[in-house]
Amino acid sequence: MDAELSDRRFEAVLERLDRIAAELGRLNTRLDHDEGFLRIQRELATLNESLQALAYAAIGQQGPQVRRRRAG
Repeated sequence: MDAELSDRRFEAVLERLDRIAAELGRLNTRLDHDEGFLRIQRELATLNESLQALAYAAIGQQGPQVRRRRAG
């Protein structure tokens, strides 16, 4: 009876470890995707800065003059 109980405990522990391993796999996949999105975000920021520089160069090396309304 003791061996049967130990076997059941062992099987329960193995099942739990399998579930933990599967969850870790899902988390790793999500982190890989997040890192990819961060790289894309950085590339888009760089592209935006380059496009702004080109736009300013096209209008004569000077940014646009913007008038702001006063709140009130």
